Amino acid sequence: MLFAPIGRFITLCARHAWLVVALFCVLSGACVYAGMTQLGVTTDTSKMLSPRLAWKQRSDEMARLFPQKENLLVAVVEADLPEEGQETARQLAEKLAADHQHFAFANRPDANPYLERNGLMFLEPKPLAGILNDTIAAQPFLSALAQDPSARGLFGALSLIAQGVKQGEANLAGFQAPLTGFANTLEKAADGQASPMSWQRLLGGQLSDLAGRYQFVITQPVLDYGSFQPGGAATDAMLGVIKDLEFVRSGHAKVHLTGQVQLDDEEFATVAEGMVAGLVGSLLLVTLWLTLAVRSWRVVLPIVVTLVVGLLLTTGFAAVAVGTLNLISVAFAILFVGIAVDFAIQFSVRFRAQSPEAAGREGMYEALRMTGEETGHQILVAALATSAGFLAFTPTAFLGVAQLGLIAGIGMLVAFVCTTTLLPALLCICRPPLNCPSMGYAWMKPVDAQIRHHRKWLLAFFGVVAVIGLALVPSLQFDGDPLHTKNPNSEGMRALSLLIDNPQTSPYSAELLVKSLADAQKEADRLDELPDVHDVMWLGSYVPTQQPEKLALIQDAASMLLPTLIVPNPKPAPDAAALRTSAASTAAALADVLDKLPANDPLRRIQAALARLSTASDERVLAANTALVRFLPPELAQLRTMLQAGPVSIHDVPPSIANDYLLPDGRALVEVHPKGVMSSSGALRKFVGSLQKIEPDMAGTAVDIVESARSIVRAFEQAAGAAVVMIAIILIIALRRVKDMALVLAPLLLSALMTVILVVLLPETLNFANIIALPLLLGVGVSFNIYFVMNWRDGVKSPLASPTARAVLFSALTTGTAFGSLALSHHPGTASMGRLLLLSLACTLLGTLVFVPALLPKRAEDDV
Repeated sequence: MLFAPIGRFITLCARHAWLVVALFCVLSGACVYAGMTQLGVTTDTSKMLSPRLAWKQRSDEMARLFPQKENLLVAVVEADLPEEGQETARQLAEKLAADHQHFAFANRPDANPYLERNGLMFLEPKPLAGILNDTIAAQPFLSALAQDPSARGLFGALSLIAQGVKQGEANLAGFQAPLTGFANTLEKAADGQASPMSWQRLLGGQLSDLAGRYQFVITQPVLDYGSFQPGGAATDAMLGVIKDLEFVRSGHAKVHLTGQVQLDDEEFATVAEGMVAGLVGSLLLVTLWLTLAVRSWRVVLPIVVTLVVGLLLTTGFAAVAVGTLNLISVAFAILFVGIAVDFAIQFSVRFRAQSPEAAGREGMYEALRMTGEETGHQILVAALATSAGFLAFTPTAFLGVAQLGLIAGIGMLVAFVCTTTLLPALLCICRPPLNCPSMGYAWMKPVDAQIRHHRKWLLAFFGVVAVIGLALVPSLQFDGDPLHTKNPNSEGMRALSLLIDNPQTSPYSAELLVKSLADAQKEADRLDELPDVHDVMWLGSYVPTQQPEKLALIQDAASMLLPTLIVPNPKPAPDAAALRTSAASTAAALADVLDKLPANDPLRRIQAALARLSTASDERVLAANTALVRFLPPELAQLRTMLQAGPVSIHDVPPSIANDYLLPDGRALVEVHPKGVMSSSGALRKFVGSLQKIEPDMAGTAVDIVESARSIVRAFEQAAGAAVVMIAIILIIALRRVKDMALVLAPLLLSALMTVILVVLLPETLNFANIIALPLLLGVGVSFNIYFVMNWRDGVKSPLASPTARAVLFSALTTGTAFGSLALSHHPGTASMGRLLLLSLACTLLGTLVFVPALLPKRAEDDV
């Protein structure tokens, strides 16, 4: 056996303590240098899964073919008036497009001239006819405004209305909303509180509602993946532009940032938030637990130094073997400290409990030898089994955890080497006092006796718990939506919540690449019939249907409206005196017909406001003019443009739109949007499943989420199975008895099933972040169980009263402290990871301290 060789090796390291320390200093220095020069961190989440996966290949191919759709930073403009939102978006897009240092491009998808010219054509014939009829009815009013696009022209048009009322020829029933808008703006202007009026709402009516509430500026920032916030520089540049925009400064517009870049950057920032404070607090608590465990700073210091050196060596290995860490493998430090501290505590607690016959330095050597013979082989088996559990994840398709498994697996072997070489050397140098029998819990002997006395009832109870856990395993749900692990209160998530209910702006969609436009049309027609589909977009979606019928309606309206809307030489802008004169004239005209107006007619308010404005100062009158007609010329120009629409075909769709749906080789993209809100994984799986029944080769964000969840679950199933097999092989080789192997694995599986019960009952949804608890459960659980089973093999009668139980308890406390700091994170994913780690640790501790003592078979010496 390895008992004696390990003991002699530990003694050798102790006798040459300073040489061992010097050697580890040199190795640590080399690893620090390797880490600083060769180790990097990538925040590119697209590299978390193997590119060999079929769905991942389709996703990567889509990203390669349509790079303009990837890594976007989106500004969502929300304004009091549509025109204010459009102007804010226009200014923002222009300034960002000129910033080539931070942005590859910046554009406004809704401001395409093709869409603006053919806006009326995309309406159904019936609502189109209604809008055109309303516009024709307002022709005299529009004609006056086209000739004089100022408040003077507006007042003149109101005078025409007064004249119509006076002659009994004015039907104002359909104009109450616009007149109320005029009244509101005029009253504020007359009171010196002028604010712009929306001509788009007044003239566009239903058309302005169809445009939606938000304006968008789509950008593709230049990213730095060497930073924890790759889009940070671009975001800062955008925020610098936003704060200087006119309507943002005035408070009339807000700009929200979202998009994949913003969401990823915020996630990294949220993860880092409070990390320093949490780390410091965690270290203080860990130090406290270590002090309570070994009761001497002369032992605490060697343990801490051993952990730091082991972590440096593992980091050096990561630098050489991996080079670049991903967002999951950076957690190797937490796993290393959480498990390696157990090795150090086990060794140190048992070391302090030794009672060597010799005194002085020789007594120290003897105590270290005895500790090595007693616990060295146990730590070796625990390290090998834990390492196997981690390394089982290396071949899986989940590259994030595969990389973590490789680093952590080798790290466990590093931890064993440090525990059996550096730690004894440091203990020999620090020379802590020995002969501390109180390292065990003598007061726990009655508990041991009770557990043994009632072992059948306890085993029956845990058997029922195991059956319940097995029954609940199918109830486990894996939430593959990365949005659900993000902070819902972050800027990007708040902005996304504004858009998620609209299928057109929802982040969930599916895509299909077909050979030609003809195939795209066929697929669009097929997919559009599915009950879970809201709409299907392809290049042909940008070609209006029923064009002859719609063009006839538009051309009839244009023949009546355009001659009066196209004015070569409109009147020049009026001065304050002309505005006052016009206001007084209109106020007088309206005063003559007040007796013919209902009591609540907005013309009464307009007349009163004009009367006040006719005597106002130049500043107030000019401000009123600006407020009333600032957005009038663009609206009249837009109306003229839409009335000149003509027949269009798919070849007329401009490249700025066509490039998103058509490749140079003729292949065409079909984009599918889901019906309803995809806020649950079940709804998303149902949507994707219905599509894949028709087209298995679908891609897109919705498919990526569902398929990545499947791939991750499959990877963990494979790794868990492989880990159990590898651990079983190591145990059978080390313990040489199938029964002893089963004694180690049974509580490990029980802990997993108890964790399942808690996850289902609380509930705690499994996700990308917290599923990492599985390898840690295997690592910690197998270590604790090995110590107890091997102690039983060595004849220990009261496991809970032994120093091993003390070491296990404080090892769990130190590990739990690290996990507790994660559970308090502001980041939902990290917090869920911490919570699940704490749950699994509690189940592991219960299995080790209660189930294992009850499970251990009775021996002949137990009756002595």
